[in-house]
Order: sequence, then structure tokens, then C-alpha cells
Amino acid sequence: MVTPIRSYELILGKLIPFTLVGMLNVCVVLAVMVFGFGIAVKGSVILLIAISGVFLLTTLGVGLFVSTISKTQQQAMMTAVFFVVMPMMYISGFIFPIENMPKVLQILSLAIPMRYYLIVIRSIILKGVGLSTLWFESLMLFLMGVSILTASALRFRKKLD
Repeated sequence: MVTPIRSYELILGKLIPFTLVGMLNVCVVLAVMVFGFGIAVKGSVILLIAISGVFLLTTLGVGLFVSTISKTQQQAMMTAVFFVVMPMMYISGFIFPIENMPKVLQILSLAIPMRYYLIVIRSIILKGVGLSTLWFESLMLFLMGVSILTASALRFRKKLD
């Protein structure tokens, strides 16, 4: 907080290492999926990795936003678990099909980035579709990522309050 760097440089310094680790995880999971379990990717691996990068920036932006609204690490962890991780798991379509949810939760799931990412993963890996089919999901992930990163940058303060 006392370094002579600008706020955006500090934010980039926080995001870049986690983005690289996340992309490494994506590559490892894809390798295990293909070579370990024998599941072929029917679509473009490059498109999958590119959209995974956008999703990573979106989720890292959410984490950065949580850190800007939290005063302590414990508060940040509790906020992340209850207001980010649990909704992403339960109303994104990962555990329960969105079609089987009450209408209110279906509408609420439209604000969850993981909903769109799951559609991308399933569509590229299982169906082999391309960007011409996934443009809406990709656009939503991109817009959510830009929005949350912008909100995080605006909330970020380089000084102690």
C-alpha cells in the first residue's frame, strides 16, 4: 500500500499471477480429461482456453471486488463463501438443472458467470460447437468481467482507511 506504483498497476500485479495459475489449472484439467479419462474435446481447444481466460478474469474480478468491500481476511472469506461460491454452485446449473429451479432462481441465475461458462464447456467439449453458437455466452462473460473489474478498480483505494 505504500509503494510508488499506481492503483491499476497494483491491481494488475494481483490479477496476473492468479490468471496464470488458473490457466495452468485449465490446461492440467483438460490434459487429465483427455489423457486420463479418454474424453475427447469435440470443439476447438483454443476457443475453450480463450473463453476460460475470460471466465477466470470474471471470477478474479469478483474476488478482487470482495476484497475491496471487506475489512478483514475472515470477513472476505465469509463473504466469498456465502455470497459468491454457494450461489455459483447452486444456481448456475452445476448441481441442479436451471430448468427445474423456481422462476425467481432462474432469473437470478442470469447474473451468475458460471452459468454461461458451464454452457460453453458443455457445448465445446460435448457438442463441438463454435463461437458462432456461443457468442451470447462469451459476450455475457466478457461484459460481466469488464463490469466487475471496473467496479473493483473504482472501489480500490491505495491508502489505508
